[in-house]
Amino acid sequence: MPQRQLGPFQVSAIGLGCMNIAHAYGAPVPREQAERLLLTALDEGVTHFDTAALYGFGASETHIGNVLAKHRSKFTLASKGGMAGVQFEDGIKRVIDGRPETLRRNCEDSLRRLKTDVIDLYYLHRWDKQVPIEDSVGAMSDLVRAGKVRTLGLSEVSAVTLRKAQAVHPITALQTEYSLWTRNPEIAVLEACREFGIAFVAFSPLARGFLGSADLDVNAFDPKDIRRAMPRFAPEHFAANLKWLPAYRAIAQEVGCTPAQLALAWLLHQGPDILPIPGTAREDHLRDDLRAVDVQLDPAILARLDEVINPRTVSGNRYNEQSNREVDTETY
Repeated sequence: MPQRQLGPFQVSAIGLGCMNIAHAYGAPVPREQAERLLLTALDEGVTHFDTAALYGFGASETHIGNVLAKHRSKFTLASKGGMAGVQFEDGIKRVIDGRPETLRRNCEDSLRRLKTDVIDLYYLHRWDKQVPIEDSVGAMSDLVRAGKVRTLGLSEVSAVTLRKAQAVHPITALQTEYSLWTRNPEIAVLEACREFGIAFVAFSPLARGFLGSADLDVNAFDPKDIRRAMPRFAPEHFAANLKWLPAYRAIAQEVGCTPAQLALAWLLHQGPDILPIPGTAREDHLRDDLRAVDVQLDPAILARLDEVINPRTVSGNRYNEQSNREVDTETY
């Protein structure tokens, strides 16, 4: 597995996003399936595992702690705080809370679930706009000094917010959605990351499964599937996006790879500072994704991909209005 730099860590060029094993696309996968997936990833050379307190309200971290704690020295562990499940009278709900005391508690809870003494890369999962970013990052820097985390990251923030955070404490990585069909980071965030030598971690690199090999049936999505609330999967936008999908798959066939591998290879070709973290609950999909490191794309193929999939051809916003208010995209 080729390696890339993630701040002070050298990790596999493709990591594993561990949301899928706990929530987001339907019912959580069985514990045994999650365990097999994590161990398969480690056996296949994955050394970058990304999770969060939010995922399954701690279930993803618990899986990682139970399965990978005894292999802790073999991989770089990233998790996130500032957005987690909070118990209310009518059940557990997702809450964005960037107050220092909450971030400290989130971190302690994550360390316990992950069965580790230190988290290598700790992200602010969402910027709580009620709390100055300087205060949240300042509290996270206290976690570094206390030896509970090694480095800090930010998720879904603008270039402006990144600069404010960087002035408080060095940021190792910025994570947001980036793929052929989500190009927001190209406006300003990637440039800011490169200015400071910050690694860019790309989540949802397969466009929430749209750029995978399977034909998606939006009507068959689980009732709890988060894509049901995403505009690009609404009937009118989904139909529009299906129109360019055959041309994309034809390029994959010409290159000699699967559609998923082509999407990941495109990202890897955007620069050595880009680290995709596809998520999956299936071992066959995992192995397929990892083979993307062997796919070489020449400039002509890259240009054709940009012609087929770009902000003009993709129909619909990536988030609905409520989710858009929760991310810091004003100056993307």
